[in-house]
Amino acid sequence: MIDMSALSSLRAVDLHGSVVGAADALGFTPSAVSQQVKRLERQTGVDLLERVGRGVVLTDHGRRLVDDGAHLLTALEELESGLRRDTGRVAGRLRVAAFSTAMRGLVAPVVRDLHDRHPDLTLALTEHEPWDAVDLVASGQHDLGVVHSWGDVPLDIPAHVVAVTVARDVADVIVPRGHQLAGRTRVSPRDLVDEDWVATPKGTICREWLTRMYDGTGRTPRIAHVALEFDSHLALVAAGLGIALVPRLGRRPLSDEVVAVAAHRPVPTRQITVVHRSSMRDSPAVVAVVDAMRARGRALAG
Repeated sequence: MIDMSALSSLRAVDLHGSVVGAADALGFTPSAVSQQVKRLERQTGVDLLERVGRGVVLTDHGRRLVDDGAHLLTALEELESGLRRDTGRVAGRLRVAAFSTAMRGLVAPVVRDLHDRHPDLTLALTEHEPWDAVDLVASGQHDLGVVHSWGDVPLDIPAHVVAVTVARDVADVIVPRGHQLAGRTRVSPRDLVDEDWVATPKGTICREWLTRMYDGTGRTPRIAHVALEFDSHLALVAAGLGIALVPRLGRRPLSDEVVAVAAHRPVPTRQITVVHRSSMRDSPAVVAVVDAMRARGRALAG
């Protein structure tokens, strides 16, 4: 009979292109993954991997086994979730991917509280951008993802992934204290067309939203500096090198050198969502994490 754990390892090798990559993703040693694949080859009587350069790829037999076995792994995950639901016990290990500001402002406080209330529950956290987090959950490499989407900037969620909104967040325009707009109660994109911006890199959701904010102005934001972390944005604004759009979630207390000004027309609002595979819907551990993040979101809104 086919070993489902070994099948999961083979799927991980396929996703990562190497035994080492699969081992890192699964939390195993490369030797353990190799042994599982070899055991699967003995059970099926066919070669499942072939070496190409420094990596490995699935043989035709391996591809068929991974593709046709996917629904079996999903069914097993549903079965395990249902059994855990019947016991009502919040336990096990969940792999969680979250973007940086959510990690600071949402995930860390929630996980601390969950560990206190459910000592048999372990959460392994990694930081990823939203698109990557969705892919990791959809492919089975992570169990939960905390992601965000700004306004009408879409985030593609596969059909077998459930998305639950847990919080909403607003961003402010951060300007140097001596800036001409520092005394304003709010500003619109038309007030900002001649400003130099500190922005996240091209291709990020936050950069796309900043660009869309300028729709209707006939201009695009003038990007002077690019930094991935919002803490860097705040430091650059404090140095007088531009202005920035910085979310409130996970934002450190502002220094005396900068001022936060509310934005409108549009209000820069992002939706914070937890994603997980539909096959884990009944898992008490998943339900506990989602409920805790939803409660934290309500507390932040209050």
